[in-house]
Amino acid sequence: MPDYTIVKHRGGLSLAYREPERGRVRIALGTNDKGIAEARAREIWGTKNRPDSEYVSDVWKAYVADKMIDLVVIDKSGSTWKALEPSFGHHLATEITRENCREHYARRKKAKRSDSTIRKELEMLRAALRFRYGSAAPTIWMPPPSKPRDYHLSREQLTQLIETVETPHVRLFIVLAIVTGARMSAILELQWSQVHLDEKYIDLNPSGRHETNKRRAVVPINDRADTALRAAQALAKTEYVIEYDGTAPILSVKKALTRAAQRAGIPFSAHVLRHSAGVWMAQADVPMQKIAQYLGHTSTRVTESVYARYSPSFMKDASDALEF
Repeated sequence: MPDYTIVKHRGGLSLAYREPERGRVRIALGTNDKGIAEARAREIWGTKNRPDSEYVSDVWKAYVADKMIDLVVIDKSGSTWKALEPSFGHHLATEITRENCREHYARRKKAKRSDSTIRKELEMLRAALRFRYGSAAPTIWMPPPSKPRDYHLSREQLTQLIETVETPHVRLFIVLAIVTGARMSAILELQWSQVHLDEKYIDLNPSGRHETNKRRAVVPINDRADTALRAAQALAKTEYVIEYDGTAPILSVKKALTRAAQRAGIPFSAHVLRHSAGVWMAQADVPMQKIAQYLGHTSTRVTESVYARYSPSFMKDASDALEF
């Protein structure tokens, strides 16, 4: 959440926040219109949170604070900045070079991190610099994208896997990961208010969440999902769909999925479940545009690069044109 609130004060709306020395501070927004007040509050808060200096460490803090205004949490665990700080924290942001990036890559490879992990770190650094400097931001070198993963589950493997899972919330997570194709965070943050059983759809993007490149779709509820969701709703103790012993939200199910994989003898992860959903749709000849929308991809180019090779008819017309 933002570190400020909008409150009524002296007949108008004000931005309110706390400072260590001054305590509660209010800044009049000069309006009673909620929409105008929110826009002015974002502008004021963005100005207050500009970097204290041009060092990467301060630019990063300002970037994270700005995203928080739109309810977008950057680097929730702090692991990305922990990885970036030794390489870049002490540098002036405008003086980052390609060689600095290559040195970061070498350091992280020594720590046995994958190219895809290092690339994500550098992508977030690039986003922070572009937030501050726009087109004048320095160029960030990064390793080339990894090849698309080929590993996915078959329906038989998924059935076998679910049969070995005894914990209800883990079983429900696996079902929803396949039938929605959603990322782990979207499923764990899913609330019953987003699930429309009678209308047969799930809105994976909660009210108030600012849309990011990791888009969340509105997806239909198929028969398998309907059965699982109705059973879970009958026993629900919280507003969250995935709960454990009345506790929610659950922050991660990675360890639970690892244990389930070991018991079943079938390696998988939350990402493998999402990838399997995409593969199954492609194998069924679902058009790439629909798969892209279902998985929340920003363009069909990403979808085609990963899933087109699984679609029986995707290139058939091109092949037919070459008959002789």
